[in-house]
Amino acid sequence: MKDQAIIRLFEQRSEQAISESSRQYGALCRSVARNITGSDEDAEECLNDAMLAAWNAIPPAKPKNFCAYLLRLVRNAAHDRYRAAHTEKRSAANLAGSIDELEEIIPDRGDVISEIERREMLDAVNAFLKGLPQKQRDLFVRRYWYADSIAALSDRFHMTENHVTVTLSRLRKRLQKHLGKEGLL
Repeated sequence: MKDQAIIRLFEQRSEQAISESSRQYGALCRSVARNITGSDEDAEECLNDAMLAAWNAIPPAKPKNFCAYLLRLVRNAAHDRYRAAHTEKRSAANLAGSIDELEEIIPDRGDVISEIERREMLDAVNAFLKGLPQKQRDLFVRRYWYADSIAALSDRFHMTENHVTVTLSRLRKRLQKHLGKEGLL
């Protein structure tokens, strides 16, 4: 079923929207949530939370890319669940490592940042990514969007773990420089 058909089901308040969304994107969403939370049970809860959020948001929301929209909801749910479970100590290597690496460059300013600033930052990061070679872009996205572990990236890209770590470090420095030139840091 196409994304627009699923969105129409949400707009019609048909419960089939949930089952079609889960059938189409459930495995991908669970994988992303599992990479962040480290738990199959939490991943399933994150998927359920995302489906509820989509149900409550559509309508009036009309996402242009339903897959990306749903993945964002799942990532937000997974980050929330992770933070709740690890308020005292960050111990899950995948999320803590990837988020901490980016927090050195892009500080979390929570609700203070306006929608305009958020969009400017998003546009600048997207421009940076578009300027990267495909392999580096994929590596960056797999680490910081999908929260893949260094070991998983090493296997996926046929690189040593050290090479992955060094490449990501260099990419973060380049991103920091790019954001500085854009006046966003």
